[in-house]
Amino acid sequence: MTVPAVRTAPRALRTGLLALVEERLDGLLAEEHRRWSRVDTRGAVPVDDVAALVRAGGKRLRPSFCLTGYLAAGGDPGAGTVVDCAAALELVHVGALIHDDVLDAADTRRGAPAVHARRAADHAARGWHGEARRYGEGVAILAGDLADILADRLTADLPPHCRPLWNELLTEIVIGQHLDVAVAAEAVVDPDLSRWIAVCKSGRYSIHRPLALGAALAGRPDLAPVFEGYGEALGEAFQLRDDMIDAFGDGAVAGKPVGLDLEQHKMTLLLALAVRADDRVRALVECPVWDVPALRDRLDEIGIGHEMEERIGTLVARALEALEDSGLPAPWQEELTAMAYEVAYRGR
Repeated sequence: MTVPAVRTAPRALRTGLLALVEERLDGLLAEEHRRWSRVDTRGAVPVDDVAALVRAGGKRLRPSFCLTGYLAAGGDPGAGTVVDCAAALELVHVGALIHDDVLDAADTRRGAPAVHARRAADHAARGWHGEARRYGEGVAILAGDLADILADRLTADLPPHCRPLWNELLTEIVIGQHLDVAVAAEAVVDPDLSRWIAVCKSGRYSIHRPLALGAALAGRPDLAPVFEGYGEALGEAFQLRDDMIDAFGDGAVAGKPVGLDLEQHKMTLLLALAVRADDRVRALVECPVWDVPALRDRLDEIGIGHEMEERIGTLVARALEALEDSGLPAPWQEELTAMAYEVAYRGR
């Protein structure tokens, strides 16, 4: 998929602010490391785990959409509040990843050992007391919590009209993640519910809410409907691409294990639709222990990937329709169009 050409000015402006976001994250985490190392070297371990994941890279998708919403709405590039908010969104994402890896028993993240796996290995190598797995998971849970706490610190100065958006974002992640786990445990096959979970736990906090927060910080809450229409559709496409990467992708390219959703019995939208469409998939899913290779083969045989690609294309078109007659400056409409294609057709 070819990404449409865009004017360089909007992207260059956002890139400049993203550099400030990186500085803010680095400075905050370095100060926290110094602060807690003075108490005891062990005190900085959760900080270091958060910092390692932040510095491992990533797409910076959520800060990018927050900054884009802000700048597209006419926000002052010199204001510091939006930089803090964008940095906070990345910390929330890092905390969610750390917790998600524990929930999914995923051993790698961004090409390196996941926090819980690394800390469990430390425990085992040093022959400490207790169970290595529980220690690793406990440290990871605390590190994820710390990321959220630091994010809240960065958003302490959010204007009052932005606070409900921030609170809703945090709540949606937790409720969506819980429903994801519950539906997997109960083997619920409900495409509508699977779609809602996908949008709630990932799509909204990745695209819709960051855009809305940026616009609100710029004093343009009237743009909320535009960014809701764009963000909800693109957020669903984003999560469907995640499903596709997990079902058919390459772990070396993705920077994380693939096939984990199937191994964890996750009823993704992709799988829920396949169960409804094919008796063989349903039979495989009804087994107490899933034969993941057979399931992946069958998903490929019935062409569910083609159906998902069509669905993603429809969602991207819907997202772009939301930009029409939005009143946003043309260069920013072009930038949001390019971002839509980049998000929906990424390989990782």
